[in-house]
Amino acid sequence: MQLQQLAYFVAVAEVRHFTQAAELLRVAQPSLSKQIRALETELNVSLFSRARGNITLTPAGEALLPLAKRILADVDTARLEVQELVGLKRGRVRLGATPSLCAGLLADVLRRFHDAYPGIQLLVEEGGSRDLVRELTRGSLDMALVILPLHGDPPLDTTPILREHLVVASPAGPSETERGVPERSLKAAKLPRRPFLRIEDLRNRPLVMFRPGYDLREATISACRAAGFEPRFAVEGGEMDAVLRFVEVGLGIAVVPSMVLSGRPGLRGTPLVLPDEEARRGRHGPGLLRTVALAHRKDVELTHAARAFQETLQTFLVEAGLAGSLPAGVETLVHG
Repeated sequence: MQLQQLAYFVAVAEVRHFTQAAELLRVAQPSLSKQIRALETELNVSLFSRARGNITLTPAGEALLPLAKRILADVDTARLEVQELVGLKRGRVRLGATPSLCAGLLADVLRRFHDAYPGIQLLVEEGGSRDLVRELTRGSLDMALVILPLHGDPPLDTTPILREHLVVASPAGPSETERGVPERSLKAAKLPRRPFLRIEDLRNRPLVMFRPGYDLREATISACRAAGFEPRFAVEGGEMDAVLRFVEVGLGIAVVPSMVLSGRPGLRGTPLVLPDEEARRGRHGPGLLRTVALAHRKDVELTHAARAFQETLQTFLVEAGLAGSLPAGVETLVHG
């Protein structure tokens, strides 16, 4: 089994077309087909079903695809690591992060890292925490900022780096952003003006819900069910920016990290507490928290470039924590 064969197999599997895959790889289509057939002969299985011109993966192909992607990603990482060791001023960091972090403090960290290491290529993938964990385990990312606890016990090392408040986002009140919005919609989306809200306050309220793959989606649904009710969705399937905009115009409310409300005067955030926390802390508790960690695969050593990014991130959080310049509702867990 050759790496070239695996690369050809992955290309065909992704585009489901031999000619298009050959064009993407800049090779002759007969050569690509020959290598695929050689791979199938060596494995003694068919990897593609070619019925009536439609290219689909066989069960054997479905099983091989994630393994092939991981092998190719590891080889690419090894190549970059060797280049760094022999003194080349280049490299790559493939980083995953949740939308709240991409919209918040991550930009400043990336700016600092780029200034210090201009030759290092930065590739950032934005997504829900569960999506990022899946990409990490597949080898598509070097590291990712994910939400703890992880689900399903993936083979990842995690280092907690910060804690952030969760709030219920709702329309802030009559403003320029609400012109033309029916009063009935705004009334349905607004919440009592109290220092905090309970999960029970979400009962029968229209929720704007993230798409599957967001940890916030699963956490919100689980908390509602634990309180004895099914959440009611007004809209679901959005990314962070869309969810916030839907809340602004009065479609519903949403549970979000407090940092994403910065610069959005059309929204207000109310801390969300669980019943046991309310009893323990009283009416002025700090609200529901979640922990963000930097994660990477246990079986793969971080490259020099990835370790440099990790150090840059931790230094930034220490300095920002001491200066009091972290976004609202964010507390660093990294100490110098």
